[in-house]
Amino acid sequence: MPRLQEAREDLGRQLRQLRQHAGFTGTALAELLGWPQSKVSKLETGRQTPTAADIRAWTSAVGDGPAATPLLARLEVLETMYAEWRRQLGAGTSARQRASIALEANASHIRAFETTVIPGLLQTPDYARNRLAQSIARHGVLDDVDEGVRVRMQRQEVLYRPRKRLHFVMTEAVLRYRLCPPEVMVGQLDRLVALCSMSTIHVGIIGFGAELSESPKHGFWIFDDQRVLVETIGAELTLTQPQEIALYGQVFDRLAASASYGAEARRLITQVLDDLG
Repeated sequence: MPRLQEAREDLGRQLRQLRQHAGFTGTALAELLGWPQSKVSKLETGRQTPTAADIRAWTSAVGDGPAATPLLARLEVLETMYAEWRRQLGAGTSARQRASIALEANASHIRAFETTVIPGLLQTPDYARNRLAQSIARHGVLDDVDEGVRVRMQRQEVLYRPRKRLHFVMTEAVLRYRLCPPEVMVGQLDRLVALCSMSTIHVGIIGFGAELSESPKHGFWIFDDQRVLVETIGAELTLTQPQEIALYGQVFDRLAASASYGAEARRLITQVLDDLG
């Protein structure tokens, strides 16, 4: 996350400049604000992201209230880049699914690569229930799993829109990880076999025996040439710089070139089904 850290550090430098211009030491400002001195240090060095309240308190303490406006704008950009799951899911999983509906509806070309889970747009209700329940338990957020599953299924209407270009690539590990009961996985793999035959979408599987020119480090989604979404355990990253989008597009193309499609993809999935049986 180099750009994210650079943005944090840049915001911290501006806070430090305001403090120094006002003639405060870090210790003096911390005392004035009633903060630990370590908080001032972490904010100035980019080791901690300030809240909007932190920025307002800081600019008020150094006697430069108007400086809060551009700093808050920078904070908004930073928060757009890095959205913590606990905050995103605060209103429940269904709210996040509705945001995905809007994003997917507006994109003409969606490319998705996954290393561990079936892409959300291809999930069965039972598989989706297991995934959403895991997120709810991990982050301790509102349990709206029934509504979350309903909205995730609503998202899948995009699969049947003929003018969309939808390309999904996943590793064989996605098929084999036991992230749900076996009977749920059997239903999910049966669904995936059917999806491999659809003419409106492209589904590729990278088998364990495939020779790769690119390391499948993590999953990501590319929406047109406008943004890339990367999910981590703690947050979702949004990348919008043209060079970042182009890089992810190149990586996706190399991974997709190593994938199997059509009958060969169905054979790989069927083999896993046989192993489960």
